[in-house]
Amino acid sequence: MISIRRARPADSIAIGAVHVAAWRSAYPGILPDNFLARLSVPRQAAHYDQSIRAGTPVFVAAVTGQEALAGTSPRIVGFATGGPARMAEIGGRGLAEGEIETLYVLDDFRERGVGRRLMRTLAAHLAETGCRSVFVWVLRDNPSRWFYQHLGGRPVAESCVQVGGQLVKQTAFVWDPIERLLQASPQAS
Repeated sequence: MISIRRARPADSIAIGAVHVAAWRSAYPGILPDNFLARLSVPRQAAHYDQSIRAGTPVFVAAVTGQEALAGTSPRIVGFATGGPARMAEIGGRGLAEGEIETLYVLDDFRERGVGRRLMRTLAAHLAETGCRSVFVWVLRDNPSRWFYQHLGGRPVAESCVQVGGQLVKQTAFVWDPIERLLQASPQAS
């Protein structure tokens, strides 16, 4: 069984591990190999611990039962973070009020509705805090960018970001109004 809940500081190490595993799976050939090899679970865990303690909305997908590893129940298999838009405009154009900053799911749990449920939970939280629209930046060459289009996100802007010492293009997908995302991603999937 997979449940979605607000992250706790004790989840930080597992969240860091999901972050590193997801980047190493999704970005070979997109980001430098030496950068991906140097990703550190403890560094990522420290970052997410600080974020959780600061009140940043972080939601996790936790699996229990037979799918959890022996002796580790529940097991974190995905997470999402977000909040008010960090960059409200690009090129003089407003993107959205809220931002989904991260969404990562372990490979073994993809294609099972985990990402949709995390997106919906985070969007519902943002809507409750007054955000009427939401966006996410996705590396243009990310093989999973179709996921955001499938959920009704409209590509509205591109920019470049430096990651691992390399300049890469990214695309902003927007849901305006935010209800488009809530309706496109049912809680039970």
